[in-house]
Amino acid sequence: MDKVIITAAVTGSQPSREMNPNLPVTPEEIATSAIECLDAGASIVHVHVRDPQTGVRSTDFHLYEEVVERTRAKSNMIINLTTGPGGQVFMDADLNHDLEHTILMTADQRVEHIQKLKPEMCSLDIGSTNFGSMVFVNPEVVVDRMAAKMKEAGVKPEVEIFDFGHIKIAKRLMKLGLLEENAHFQLCMGTNGGVPATAKISTMLADELPGGVTWSIFGVGRTQFPMVAMGAVMGGHIRVGMEDNIYLSQGVLCDSNAQLVERAVGIIRAVGKEVASVDEARTMLGLAS
Repeated sequence: MDKVIITAAVTGSQPSREMNPNLPVTPEEIATSAIECLDAGASIVHVHVRDPQTGVRSTDFHLYEEVVERTRAKSNMIINLTTGPGGQVFMDADLNHDLEHTILMTADQRVEHIQKLKPEMCSLDIGSTNFGSMVFVNPEVVVDRMAAKMKEAGVKPEVEIFDFGHIKIAKRLMKLGLLEENAHFQLCMGTNGGVPATAKISTMLADELPGGVTWSIFGVGRTQFPMVAMGAVMGGHIRVGMEDNIYLSQGVLCDSNAQLVERAVGIIRAVGKEVASVDEARTMLGLAS
């Protein structure tokens, strides 16, 4: 495939303004950053929200709603909302929960904003993963319920793959009819507790995906741009943004998410591919126009 879809993950839940003062935090900043990324070449924005006062991750419906409304008002960009918050448990060696940082929600609560706002896409984390002192908890009973609710709402899941076993879980969801045969996967490379971001492992993961699906890839930190090259060369799609990486190059903080998108566009073109428009992305992903 000669066209590559770019997703911009503009804020995430982990980076802070102490790490990079250019991180978008408020709904207006997040939506503005999304549109800047569209102008730079991205066709999908992946959205987390933050408490505008503290900058910390949030699950407030009204924040999601404002980002979606602002983005839709000024663009035709594909909106991909996260459902990750709600499965994050922090604990110490004595299994004492850090209640200040733990966010544990039911399956219905994790997808409530999806059912109400009906974005074209949303993330679906299908496996549990260690992230230092945090365990990202996604038991099958929760995953099944979330997938069913997404299907009911007519929203296409982006299936997040942090390890090889997650592909087996995805194939199980397909057999149950909870994922379509043209599902979209994302290879999450280089996370703390997930698969390393190497050419060999990214190739192995892509080879294990079911036939007939589309997929994208991202790398964390300094692996972001090497994974852009891998995705483009292997016929996949890519994700960049400050959720995964706050640097333009070693020791140089990025000025914006759009700057990271522009760098990705250059890499894609350097390997002989071209960037997909929003309409082309919708067609490739099987989304309603």
